[in-house]
Amino acid sequence: MSAIPVRQQNHRKNRARRIAIGAAVVVAVAGFNGPALYRFSSQQYHEYKINRADYKAANGHWDFLDVPAEFKINSIHASLLHTGKVLLIAGSGNNQKNFDAGKFESVLWDPAKNTYKMIPTPKDMFCSGHTQLPDGNLLVAGGTKRYEKLKGDITKAGGLMVVHNEDPDKPITLPAGTVFTGKKNGKTFVSKDPVLVEKAKKVFDPDTGEFLRTEAGLGRIYVEARESGAKYETGTEDNYRVQGMKGSDARNVYGIAQKLALDKKDFQGIKEAYEFDPVAEKYITVDPMNEARWYPTLTTLKDGKVLAMSGLDEIGQIVPGKDEIYDPKTRSWEYTGIIRKFPTYPAVFLLDSGKLFYSGSNAGYGPADVGRDPGVWDLETNKFSKIPGLSDPDEMETSATVMLPPAQDQKFMVIGGGGVGESKKSSEKSRLVDLRDPDPRFKDGPSLDKGTRYPSASLMPDDTVLVTGGSEDYRGRGGSNVLQARTYDPVSGTYTRLADPAVGRNYHSGSVLLPDGRVMIFGSDSLYADKANTKPGVFEQRIEIYTPPYLYRDSRPELTGGPKEIERGGTAVFKTADPASIKTAKLMRPSAVTHVTDVEQRSIALDLKKTKDGIEITVPKNTALVPAGWYMLFVTDDKGTPSEAVWVDIP
Repeated sequence: MSAIPVRQQNHRKNRARRIAIGAAVVVAVAGFNGPALYRFSSQQYHEYKINRADYKAANGHWDFLDVPAEFKINSIHASLLHTGKVLLIAGSGNNQKNFDAGKFESVLWDPAKNTYKMIPTPKDMFCSGHTQLPDGNLLVAGGTKRYEKLKGDITKAGGLMVVHNEDPDKPITLPAGTVFTGKKNGKTFVSKDPVLVEKAKKVFDPDTGEFLRTEAGLGRIYVEARESGAKYETGTEDNYRVQGMKGSDARNVYGIAQKLALDKKDFQGIKEAYEFDPVAEKYITVDPMNEARWYPTLTTLKDGKVLAMSGLDEIGQIVPGKDEIYDPKTRSWEYTGIIRKFPTYPAVFLLDSGKLFYSGSNAGYGPADVGRDPGVWDLETNKFSKIPGLSDPDEMETSATVMLPPAQDQKFMVIGGGGVGESKKSSEKSRLVDLRDPDPRFKDGPSLDKGTRYPSASLMPDDTVLVTGGSEDYRGRGGSNVLQARTYDPVSGTYTRLADPAVGRNYHSGSVLLPDGRVMIFGSDSLYADKANTKPGVFEQRIEIYTPPYLYRDSRPELTGGPKEIERGGTAVFKTADPASIKTAKLMRPSAVTHVTDVEQRSIALDLKKTKDGIEITVPKNTALVPAGWYMLFVTDDKGTPSEAVWVDIP
């Protein structure tokens, strides 16, 4: 038997000594605190596992964005601009103190340089609507005029006063502070804001031209009692005299109010609208909307104009179906003449036919039985064709909707959701609908692991959908945040679990695909900070960045040398190092997301040809499929790895 070398003997002795010492330490620590050791070991192992190269390559990785303290805001809205920067809008950030102080915030983040800039924000854009315009500006409309008040916090009776003007010759403006006194109840109420009351309209017989009647002009205004107390409440309708009116004005102008009480008062909206200029990096004032809106949806139409829908008005009631259109050329608004009611933040998408699709997704506020059925809406005729098949139609609130790639297929997926209002009901379902089908109807797709309200969903450049975040209960009650992420493959129709995010996301959260192929997820506004629901929640200001598995591969395609503008129906040539490996090309419209509602997202497949040293792409001609504006051009190789985006303008 040969002798063991001295160095090998010493190695064995040292190894045995290390094992003995390690075992002694484990026994000692375990004796003091076994569970603590287990938690420490589990946490350490988890960190080790998720940072392994093979794990990242299979599941991706989450990192926190290191935002300097002075740029941390309560991000409610996020929009990717054609400069590659992301505009984060808080407004007052669901913070009453900020609102009272007139502190309204927006931050511009440059992902390429990781720099930040505070943007002067003229109005409270908290809970506004936004959409991308053909010239690359971002339209932002609506926001907050007044915060809600819960029943126990209200000391002065108040509510809606409808002001009538029976004078056909002139409109009338009543200033804030106008006093109304009930003719029957004798109680006095004061207006909180000015109101314009249109002149009365004379109605004539269309056949004979004979005068038939006069229809009073109407104005709506919020009023409060002068003094506090339940004795100033009213229980029935009454007519109200306007103090200071004399002569014919006193006869022609009056108010009518139903119950004026100490009931809960909802948020109230504003009419103001702005364009954000990504180059000048500032807000530009444009004409205000005709209706005040809080929680509206803005949807770009095939002609580049923008439709504004729903929202709470200046007295906290659902806008009664008065949809209106913004013209970017004149920067002004006009009523459509169409009355169609939706709950707030309805998910309304532009179809390639020019019609609109309402998926049933919404963010709350509004009657449970009005405007919640999904369907296809022809704006020109106002015909609305309902789409049947939902297996859980009462759980569509706070769900997310995406137009599945490619947009040419006109297939949609509705993810998660829950019951109306503060319901504890939540859905784990994913519902699918094919609008190419002559008789479309919803069917259930793959399910999530848990019922999930507020899921974020981002289209990815490899033609999958990233679904992350959400909570099982309303606003994360009971510590119900869902710390999961998964990708959906439209081809296989399956979900695949990915690396889990570190932060729970529910109300006021969203996600944005970045030009480099990563995804930013932001926000969350839990009602409570603990599982027992005893401590008030704190807005989540941390931002996470998800790096997908495809960015952990050895290489990715690169595009160079192409044009900045491509005509619809036209072709363009780009250079790339390995043309033979390029398999797909697509245009992706940049996000404008809030309350997990993003009707901007679409991924449009492009015809692709190989050239000697690059590729040639062709843009579809259909303006409803490819609305005018800036797009990210991505290509993927034979492994499904996407390039970094190249920005192109489709005029």
